Amino acid sequence: MEFNSFKKALLKVQTTALPGEEIQLKMAPKERLQELKNLAQSQKNASKAGVMALFYPNMQQETHLILILRKTYKGVHSGQVGFPGGRFEIQDKDLTVTALRETEEEIGVPRGEIQVVKKLTEMYIPPSNFVVQPFMGFVEKYPQFKAQPSEVEALIEIPLTHFLNDDVIIKKSLTTSYAIDIEVPAYYLKNHVVWGATAMILSEVRHLLKAAL
Repeated sequence: MEFNSFKKALLKVQTTALPGEEIQLKMAPKERLQELKNLAQSQKNASKAGVMALFYPNMQQETHLILILRKTYKGVHSGQVGFPGGRFEIQDKDLTVTALRETEEEIGVPRGEIQVVKKLTEMYIPPSNFVVQPFMGFVEKYPQFKAQPSEVEALIEIPLTHFLNDDVIIKKSLTTSYAIDIEVPAYYLKNHVVWGATAMILSEVRHLLKAAL
């Protein structure tokens, strides 16, 4: 999709009510549905994080979304696809600042160039005990990406038309932190399987964009 047309659609996104947890849970593994409902109390002691669903034009002015492949490390999100973002720090005024700061640190996009469009539905992630606040944002020109070597294995540039194609919704058998060889709903984006919390947040992003376009 041509980027100027996309920006016009974002005006509708700004005034559209969030579909919320109902849409997120469509991309949740069925084994986690009851657990996610039961763990609401745990959120009181959870750490907080902010992440950014960042859109931008490529050199041909076609709209893209940037995701990251995380490094392999000793942790529950090792080697997974996610959004740029991270933990709230005490110097951050709020989680918007967190998402902007972490996006700059992880993928090199200056926070001052990012226009935040919408605050999305927050999500509790049991394995890491984090409450994540996602945001949608965009930049006006193709960024000079610079991946943070210690955190990011690769940058994944996804055309909006590819992201919105229903053919990218799949089922995949995976071994996770809580189960072996379970079937999970996922997105297959640029040869990457995207599942879990990232897929659940993307579900809300897709819903908002499809309603606006």
